[in-house]
Amino acid sequence: MMRPTQLHWSVYVCSQHIDFRKGIGSLAVLVESQLTLNPFAESLYVFRNRSATSIKLLYWERNGFCLWQKRLEKERFVWPKPSSSGCVTLTLQQLNWLLDGYDINRMKPHQAMKFQSVL
Repeated sequence: MMRPTQLHWSVYVCSQHIDFRKGIGSLAVLVESQLTLNPFAESLYVFRNRSATSIKLLYWERNGFCLWQKRLEKERFVWPKPSSSGCVTLTLQQLNWLLDGYDINRMKPHQAMKFQSVL
């Protein structure tokens, strides 16, 4: 999956930042224990780092967990307003807008970046 496309899946965004050293196992435990959700459900679980420059998506696919990550080279992700439950529910379209750099609270995008080299 290069971008989320499972139209019937739920999308849960963790309201707080997480330690980005966490891997699949730790994130699955966080989904189950802190968000009180089922990590094996047909859902996407979305996390960000402290500086809001990276996002991780965790999901269960048939026989194992998958972890997807995006890091911004400039700018920051604008996180949805927090809720008391510890997570915010988004539509798949809203998640894709978030990944595209939109402030989904105001629908304002990031500036597009173009590079010629990594070095």
